[in-house]
Amino acid sequence: MTEQRVLEAITEQLTDCSDAVYQSINVYGHACMLIYIPSIVDTLSLQEFVSTPLKAEANSEPDWPRFLERLDHGSAFAIPYIKAYQVNRVVELIVSGNAVLSIEGLPYVYYFEITHYQKRTVSESQNELVVIGPQEAFIEDVQTNLSLLRHKIKHSDLKTIHFSIGRYTKTDVYLVYIEGLCKPEIVEEFKKKLGDITVDGVLGINGIAEQMKKGQYSPFPIFQYTERPDSVAASLMEGRVGLMQDGTPSALLTPVTFFSMLQSSEDYYQSFYAGSWIRLVRFFFSIVSMLLPALYVAITTFHSQIIPSDLLITIAAARENIPFSALTEALIMELTFEALREAGTRIPKPVGQTVSIIGGIVIGQAAVQAGIVSAPMVIVVSITGIASYIIPHLDLGLTFRMLRFVMLILGGTLGLLGVIVAAFAIYGHLANLRSFGTPYLQPVAPLVFQDWKDTLLRVPSPFMMKRSTSFTNTKNEKRQKKK
Repeated sequence: MTEQRVLEAITEQLTDCSDAVYQSINVYGHACMLIYIPSIVDTLSLQEFVSTPLKAEANSEPDWPRFLERLDHGSAFAIPYIKAYQVNRVVELIVSGNAVLSIEGLPYVYYFEITHYQKRTVSESQNELVVIGPQEAFIEDVQTNLSLLRHKIKHSDLKTIHFSIGRYTKTDVYLVYIEGLCKPEIVEEFKKKLGDITVDGVLGINGIAEQMKKGQYSPFPIFQYTERPDSVAASLMEGRVGLMQDGTPSALLTPVTFFSMLQSSEDYYQSFYAGSWIRLVRFFFSIVSMLLPALYVAITTFHSQIIPSDLLITIAAARENIPFSALTEALIMELTFEALREAGTRIPKPVGQTVSIIGGIVIGQAAVQAGIVSAPMVIVVSITGIASYIIPHLDLGLTFRMLRFVMLILGGTLGLLGVIVAAFAIYGHLANLRSFGTPYLQPVAPLVFQDWKDTLLRVPSPFMMKRSTSFTNTKNEKRQKKK
């Protein structure tokens, strides 16, 4: 294809792209055309390393063959450039933030990778706060996120495999892992699933997660979302695999287990006494957040005989003038609490927290005084709501919140039998669930005593000689050597 035909084809595909710039520079009597979009190109680098050298070349002694030779040898400009032959590829490069140089008489073009998108600076984590430990978090620029990760892991075994996903968005996605630590079959499965994704566009990393979960329908998350570089680095060193996407300030980690989803990065920045105690509290209240309303409704409705007499008299007195059943009462309060929680998220930050807290207090007090709900029910729902915030990962917390309503309805209709049946059904589902081949309840089911050192409790670091067998390649399971 001639140079004129190349320009015509590019111009035709960029019709109505009014932000595209065509800069013509004459070199030794031959027309050279720079094509780029200023809003996504580093115009300073373009001016300094491309436009200015071309203009200087035009004012020097004419030597066209020598100029072409220097172009082919890569010495004409101070920054790297690559040849591109296909028009569709050239247009894709332009709209992706590259500058293209088309030269008269050549059937191909040269392009310069000088992309420059607007981005925010690295700030502290908003959703995974820690008191002790690093405060930096990922942003929407994947190259910045990769640099944060490279700053944590300075080793050549840290591998990054690039994928471009989305017919229109052409989103950059990186598969990251440490070679020799993770299981090769997990990496291969990831590569296959990412290669099989054919969608128009991907704007959030959750879209990729849903594409890879095809055929596996479970309310429990099999991916862990995190916006902390230190969490990603620690997970990769455990043998897990990460996924990072341009435009998303968080990464995906897999495989996961139920117990890893209840762990926080701060557990490892505190002493093992404090970390173990907080972890036990977290496990206890995560169960409370799902079971407490169902147990209260089931016991007060069907099994009041197991409540101590004094407490039963207090509960009965509080519910004396309530026109609803305990189940209806609990559903009203739980739905109201969910609405307040969602409203607190959507309301502008300066007033959101205040409105949600004051709204909960005012509505709860007014409902008790109006005789719509009883005071014990308000206490139960409040404890449940506070307990749900203890779960460190949002996805698992949402799952517990949804299952709470299922348990509540069964407890209010079938009593403790319904609660027990639901609990066994959930346990059976978890026992059969897999996250990229890893049992979701490991090291409890199947039982692996070695991994109990970092499950319910966290033993001191010197005693954790080996990595978790849940994720690690068995050929490299040692974390440290004995002294």
